[in-house]
Amino acid sequence: MMQSFLSRPYLWFVLLFLSCGSSHQEEGQAEPVFYPVANFGDHWYQGQAEISSYTLEQARYGEIKPGTAVLVFVTEPFSKGKQVKLDDPSRNPDDAVSVLKLNYVKKFTTGVYPYSMMTSVFTPVQIDRHPSALKSTTSSQEWCGHTFTQLNLKGKKYAVESRSYFESEGDQDFELEDVWLEDELLTRIRINPESLPVGEIKVIPGGMVQRLTHQELKVNTAIATLGAKPNEEGMKEYSLQYPDRSLVIFFAEAFPFEIAGWEETYKSGFGPNAQELTTKATLKKRMMLDYWSRHDNKDLYLREELGLD
Repeated sequence: MMQSFLSRPYLWFVLLFLSCGSSHQEEGQAEPVFYPVANFGDHWYQGQAEISSYTLEQARYGEIKPGTAVLVFVTEPFSKGKQVKLDDPSRNPDDAVSVLKLNYVKKFTTGVYPYSMMTSVFTPVQIDRHPSALKSTTSSQEWCGHTFTQLNLKGKKYAVESRSYFESEGDQDFELEDVWLEDELLTRIRINPESLPVGEIKVIPGGMVQRLTHQELKVNTAIATLGAKPNEEGMKEYSLQYPDRSLVIFFAEAFPFEIAGWEETYKSGFGPNAQELTTKATLKKRMMLDYWSRHDNKDLYLREELGLD
């Protein structure tokens, strides 16, 4: 089971904010959402999503492949029971929880064929009541086939569904401990970086890297570090160090803690071509946008502004 929220000393800082911060009552919710930091509601509850595009240098098959990455952050009402977005939270207010959702998309090309990967993670804003991400899904599509993995928090375990066209992986259903998800770290930064775990932690690796490395999806141990001061570029750093892999996330020191980029180092390729390479993502453009209503041809210019075409 995930270590008790209240037993983590660094999270008392979060509780202080939660106890004295402002609150927001979403329509149909049984109780108000207490903002984890000042101005949280002004940024995240204005009817828009934050969309950021990145230049991607993706390690794959022992080489660096050019591509793009997009992070889409948005708050929405979520069902604790069904673990899906609620169409009408007022029908069952006790089941509604406000989450910060992240849709993380990667697109890159390997030789003649492309990859398209996406991870979605749903992290409750009120982390004092809900200290674990409720759900995470990852899909990957390329010309060999596609794969899908879903983790749902069920009590004190994550129920895992894994589907793959590889014989060694196939169709699997199993459970993992309720520990930190690597995929929830980006949402935790955006909610409040002080809520990030530090020290030696148990963590389930990210869905994308698990698919790219074809490693068994299981609980790992990593050393987590939150930098005390900004780096030379003025960004804070949060890192995970595994025995065979590292991840560093760069983010703004002040709210709303924008993600400036990330680096991930691991062995890429197979056999004699395998070598340690670093995947990098560097911010290109960021905007607040009600993207779900911008689906007409006249809205194509927004993709150009984001540097996606």
